[in-house]
Amino acid sequence: MKHTMFKRFVSGVLVSVMAGTMIMGCGGAPDSTKEDTSAADTQEDAAKAGSEDGAEESGQPEETEIQVFIAASLNTVMMELAEQYNEEHPEVKIVYNADSSGTLLTQIEEGYECDIFFSAAQKQMDQLEEDGFVVDGTRANVVNNQVVVVTLKDSGTKAAGLENIEEAQSIALAGGSVPVGKYTRQALVNLGKLEEAEDVAAITTSQVSEAFGGVEISEQDNVSKVLTAVVEGSCEVGTTYYSDTYGYEDDLDILETVSYDLTGNVIYPIAQVINDEADDAQTAAAADFMKFILSDEAKAVFDSYYFDTDVE
Repeated sequence: MKHTMFKRFVSGVLVSVMAGTMIMGCGGAPDSTKEDTSAADTQEDAAKAGSEDGAEESGQPEETEIQVFIAASLNTVMMELAEQYNEEHPEVKIVYNADSSGTLLTQIEEGYECDIFFSAAQKQMDQLEEDGFVVDGTRANVVNNQVVVVTLKDSGTKAAGLENIEEAQSIALAGGSVPVGKYTRQALVNLGKLEEAEDVAAITTSQVSEAFGGVEISEQDNVSKVLTAVVEGSCEVGTTYYSDTYGYEDDLDILETVSYDLTGNVIYPIAQVINDEADDAQTAAAADFMKFILSDEAKAVFDSYYFDTDVE
């Protein structure tokens, strides 16, 4: 598969992307104060209502917008999927908020408007469901991924993988609250390179560095920032997902594809989120987009981006 001309750099704390008729940004926390509606606003609302009534009478679907929170490692594949979806549903604006699953979970629970949550790990989805934010019966496992140790081509690193990763001059590592950071820590514990812990996510970057004899470790907020640190040469090696190497085949060497025996499965679950601010059109669009993401058509796209769709 040839992807040499394809590049992607994702480095913001919040990454909003645009596909088809999408607009940039993400749903913010609800505002408790509301200004009086002006005459102009009233006229605009009336015109909009008339337009919507006309669309309904003509059989045209109503325009709407959905907020989709996705793990950073899904950024590129979800842009393509949104473009494909918009070919059949141009009336639906899909606004992505891409970041670490832990950050997205916090935002949803703090009141950010969200219609769909697509996590890189079960832990965050479990918490969201336990706290009553998930629409019953909508949760599903979509893809599996795999942790890899990467370096720039011809970097000359002495590290060959996790077994001797401390021999690198510097390491890019996601924090423990980030799924790839937790999976990496779990693998290192299983290899005997880190001491066992009740919750491996609580193992700090400083503790990892100390266990590795003081090697320089740059902690990153999400998996895309880990990739950027390695691609830009800020760190000699890093742990990311196999899917994140898509488009970087000419730039990166995969030193190790970490066994599931060490990390456990890297399952990505998706679910529709309860959104009290959504109208019927928005809720219906979110459900339909979810259905598309779980379709065989979408599976083919995930496969092309190095995800494993053979999941239960």
